Amino acid sequence: MEVDKRESNKKGNKPLFFFMMIFLIVMTVALLTYLFFKSRESTEVHEEPSYRANYHFTAPDKWKNDPQRPIYFDGKYHYYYLYNGDYPNGNGTEWRLATSEDLVNWNDEGIAILKYTNENGDPWSGSVVVDEHNTAEFGEGALVAIVTQPSMDGGKQEQFLWYSNDNGETFTSYSDDPIMPNPGIEDFRDPKIIWDDRSHKWVMVMAEGTKIGFYESHNLKDWHYLSSFVTEDIGLVECPDLYLMRANNGSLKWVLGISANGKSVGKPNTYAYWTGFFDGKEFFQDHDEPRWLDYGFDWYAGVTFEDGDEREKYNKRYAFAWMNNWDYVHNTPTLQEGFNGMDSIVREMTLKHEVDDHYHLASQPIKALNELTNLTDTYEQIEVNGSKTLDVTGDEYHLELDISWSELQNVGLRLRESADKERHVDVGIFVEGPYSYVNRAFIDQPDDSNQYVESKAPFDTSKQQVQLKILVDKTSIEVFVDDGQFTHSNLIFPRADDQGITLFTEGGTAIFKNIKIHHFE
Repeated sequence: MEVDKRESNKKGNKPLFFFMMIFLIVMTVALLTYLFFKSRESTEVHEEPSYRANYHFTAPDKWKNDPQRPIYFDGKYHYYYLYNGDYPNGNGTEWRLATSEDLVNWNDEGIAILKYTNENGDPWSGSVVVDEHNTAEFGEGALVAIVTQPSMDGGKQEQFLWYSNDNGETFTSYSDDPIMPNPGIEDFRDPKIIWDDRSHKWVMVMAEGTKIGFYESHNLKDWHYLSSFVTEDIGLVECPDLYLMRANNGSLKWVLGISANGKSVGKPNTYAYWTGFFDGKEFFQDHDEPRWLDYGFDWYAGVTFEDGDEREKYNKRYAFAWMNNWDYVHNTPTLQEGFNGMDSIVREMTLKHEVDDHYHLASQPIKALNELTNLTDTYEQIEVNGSKTLDVTGDEYHLELDISWSELQNVGLRLRESADKERHVDVGIFVEGPYSYVNRAFIDQPDDSNQYVESKAPFDTSKQQVQLKILVDKTSIEVFVDDGQFTHSNLIFPRADDQGITLFTEGGTAIFKNIKIHHFE
């Protein structure tokens, strides 16, 4: 019987075809698996070295610097800040908006005041208010911003008015001409506006070189000079502030604040303030020497504002600042990720009476930060003579503890410590100083000159005890000493794996108690 060769060849090809199909399927699955894990690997490598802060406000991209005082309406805080979308290859700032209900979680709302919209220069710092009584006649509840711009008249620093009728999402220029022309001085900027209930008028404070000018208006357009407050030994002043607070003894005190540079007299380069009395025209300080709201190297252009939900608005106040320093402003690893700019946490301020007519502002971390906690490690008491490394690590947390001692020279903590103990940032009390400190000399940090490595603040060591609250994020450390009269805010750039926590003493024994480490999501 003759066999059909064509049929025989067809039957013989089936096993080969089947084998080739299986081979192709296996190779395809292997290739997809390889690409999947390779993709995960590359993603992890990208995310691992990120220096974007976990719970601090950061620029979405490019650049941010001075914050503008937030305002509260429609159940949200509206926060404007100076933003440069052309950084690092172009100049000019504009006002970008973010909103928040809790001052911790923020939503980006885009640009509100565009730069270079006319022949005047870019918008700098200023302040925005809700014109509830329609004093400027832009409509009841309109938002009015008065902003410094270098004008078309030779780049003079002059004040321009912008207004918004869409809840602050965008602003319109009122005029190409300034509402406050330059009076013939080089520095004339950063207007801050408040409503004075006593005289039913707007009051403005203005940074004018080494003095602060006071002005009044009934319509936000026409301003009249009132008086000046002259400063000494704290350099050029910027970002002035004026507000009323009730102290813990019930008295009402006015507070005049400015961003200033006290380096020449051994003082900080942060936020100086005086308590005193403002009679509607002139400010009378309680004492000539200012106090300082922060002793760190990175708390500048600070702003303060009221609690939007608080009925009694004078009992407490919020504050935060730009975390950077003009001496090393562009030296940050975040540039490799396409952004440069971060703010401190929002802190809650109260006014504390000491003796006679002495008062100080006390700061504490805002309570809303507690909502970020997903795990807390606690230690009731640890006695240390030398050093003790905890069995807990972390890179983003809020640490609080009490320390007491009888005789020693130095006591504190080494945080974001490397496994070999070589890299760390130190927080503590130098008893022989006497002062509290944050020392970033042993960790990567932005100051290549090494002039700004240890921030110091006065401390009464006769108490032989201290309470510390310490906030650590990927690129920052903020320390609140005792009631928060003294604080330190500093940038640090620890490596991702440096997460150790060590307690230490020098020259004696200390008791570390009530240690709580709240790890943040």
